[in-house]
Amino acid sequence: EEDVIKIFYDELKKTLNKLRKSYKSNIIFVLDKSSDNSFDILKNICEKDKSSSLIMLSKRFGHQASLLVGLDHCKGDIIIMMDSDMQHPPSLIPKMLSAYNDGFEVVYTIRTDDKDKSFIRSFFSKKFYLFLNFFSEINLNPGEADFRLISKRVKDIFKEHIREQNPFFRGLFSWVGFNRIGIKFSAHPRAKGESKYNSSRLIKFAFLGLVSFGKRPLQLAIYFGILLSILSFLFMFYILVTYLFGKMMPSGWVSLALLISFFGGVQLVFIGLIGEYIGQIYDQVKGRPHYIVERKINID
Repeated sequence: EEDVIKIFYDELKKTLNKLRKSYKSNIIFVLDKSSDNSFDILKNICEKDKSSSLIMLSKRFGHQASLLVGLDHCKGDIIIMMDSDMQHPPSLIPKMLSAYNDGFEVVYTIRTDDKDKSFIRSFFSKKFYLFLNFFSEINLNPGEADFRLISKRVKDIFKEHIREQNPFFRGLFSWVGFNRIGIKFSAHPRAKGESKYNSSRLIKFAFLGLVSFGKRPLQLAIYFGILLSILSFLFMFYILVTYLFGKMMPSGWVSLALLISFFGGVQLVFIGLIGEYIGQIYDQVKGRPHYIVERKINID
């Protein structure tokens, strides 16, 4: 994000300076190791501003792991997490703080309009939330973003107790409870640079949300299997009756090929789904660290 970091920092500091009569603040940048000049830019910022800190990871651990790094290292009474591409506007922070002062310990944001998203991408994004809400135990608002405020109490729960290997934070912050409120905002176009979230990463993120918060897909496999078994029994009964009454049996090669293809496809889909669940279990039992820090600036 080398093209946008300085713009984001200046805008964020402008907002924080307006609040300094009531709040003392610091910024923690988490750098999911990159090949551009992001580190040098952030290092320069932290050298000039001692209230800003930098944590650089040893390799790319992903967006959700980077959020966990921030949670593990912050010490404030109020924590706000946001992206640096300027689609999470710093100007929304005072409104989030106002909601916190009204007694809400989780203040999440809902993106109502994203000018950088194509129609197709926006369509599938909304359908993903509907799909996830149907198949899981949680209820997320379409457009819910990883731009949120949480209290220290909520942060401590994540730091001490919720240590899933592949965390899906949008679901976890819904699952954890407490007083919650959503604030709607319109996402501005990226100030500079391009989004690093391509289609394959979005699909992987969607699967993570699905297997993290729902057993219904596995239950659906059972129900679907029972339904297909009943239909197969009825089909066999039809064939038997037709044979006993001496009617000419159709050759059936086309229908047989279609049925085999259909049942084979259904089986492979559910085997793959089960594989996703087993993969999550496999990652969890290995017990590897969620991330590895290579370098820190202005932070213990």
